[in-house]
Parts: sequence; C-alpha cells; structure tokens
Amino acid sequence: MITKRIIPCLDVKDGRVVKGVNFENLNDVSSPVELGKYYSDCGADELVFYDITASSDGRRLFTDILRQVAENIFIPLTVGGGINTLDDFDRVLKCGADKVSVNSGAIKNPDLIKAAAQKYGNQCVVISADIKRVGGEFHVFAKGGREDTGMEGISWIKRCVENGAGEVVVNSIDTDGVKKGFDIEMLKRVCDTVNVPVIASGGAGSADDFVTLFKEIPDIDAGLAASIFHFGEVKISDLKKTMRDNGITVRL
Repeated sequence: MITKRIIPCLDVKDGRVVKGVNFENLNDVSSPVELGKYYSDCGADELVFYDITASSDGRRLFTDILRQVAENIFIPLTVGGGINTLDDFDRVLKCGADKVSVNSGAIKNPDLIKAAAQKYGNQCVVISADIKRVGGEFHVFAKGGREDTGMEGISWIKRCVENGAGEVVVNSIDTDGVKKGFDIEMLKRVCDTVNVPVIASGGAGSADDFVTLFKEIPDIDAGLAASIFHFGEVKISDLKKTMRDNGITVRL
C-alpha cells in the first residue's frame, strides 16, 4: 500500500505565516522558518510554502525567507506564489524547493506547465487549483481566491495534468478554515479524472477528518492542513497514530 502523506501548509504574507477562513480575514501565526523547522522535526512528510499575496500584488516571491526555510528542513518542499515564468521556476528551485506550485501563472499562460514539465520534469510541476462552487458548478479562482475565472474546475485540472503537471493540490475555498471536514464530493471528482497524485486541502478540523478523507477516497495521496497544526489542535504524531489505528498506511 502507498503511504499516505500529511502535509502542513505555510501561507506566508509579508514574511509571516498567516491563516484565515475562506481565504479572508488573515491572522498572524508565526515565523515561517521556525514553523517549518518544527514540522520537519515532528513527523510531517512534506511542507508547502505559499507566498499568498505575490500574485495579487504582482510581485515575485520572497526568496530570502524561502531560502531560510529550505535550509532548516529535511523533508520535501513545495513552493508557490507569483510563479509566472520559467525564470520563476528556476529561481525557486535554486532556493531549495523540490517542487514548484503554479496557479494564477498557469491560468494566464497554460503553456507554462508544459514548458516547465519539459525543462524540469513532471514530478517538479504541481498545479494548485483554488476551487469554489458558483451556481452549482466548480469554478477556478485566481489571485489567491480573489478572482473568479469562470472556468470549470475539474476540466481545468484535467487539462493541466495533460499538459504535464505531475501532482495536483485541490484547495476548496468553500471549506477553507471552516474545520468541518474536507470537500469529499469535489475531491472524488478530481481523483476520478486524473491519474497523478492528488492532495486534499481545505476543511480539516480534527484527526477524524483525515481518517474520513482516506477511507472515503482510497486513491487520494495526501491531506494538507494549516490552522489545526499551527495552533496545536492536532499534533502530526498523534494524527498518524490515529490513522495507523484505522488501517491507513503512514510513515511514523
């Protein structure tokens, strides 16, 4: 059985980790360097670092802080925020990222995924899709969940994978920070559509939510969360023991 991954997410704004609800009302949490090291030391399988205002601010990602985070962790690091060109991929990888996550940049230029996959390999390219229900449809949002593109979400993710994305992070705006569980309906649709690893993001409020995720969708590869880890509501070591006790294969 494939080991299921647990991935904390650092949403970084102005050099600090922040967290909100439904992508709004952001509150300061901690230093990304300190928090990244903590997660690396306490059993996280990977770490995601999002510079969440880089795209909406129209600027490049904070590479100095990113470099410090990368130097202090010993687990794979995925980085996103303001990734618009191959030069951005190159810059982030040289700072220590293992994978690069692209969202708004791919919406503006869908050929970016194909070009990056050809240059760096599919395993390096992650499509991060911010999805919200609009009029009964799944819509893709850009610029950190601020802008409705009008594009249908599942077909957009499929297109990105066909272009070379080797992994998908599905961010449910509807469940983000609400702590009532992952968006099982939407995640099932994605897993039925693509054949690359899928990471669930948005909605985790307890260890049981992760158990439900992996039981309901055996094909899902990982669960990502932020606030429940940041605020100590769920410890990763305890979560993994709960998962193991429920027959889910994890790395302890």
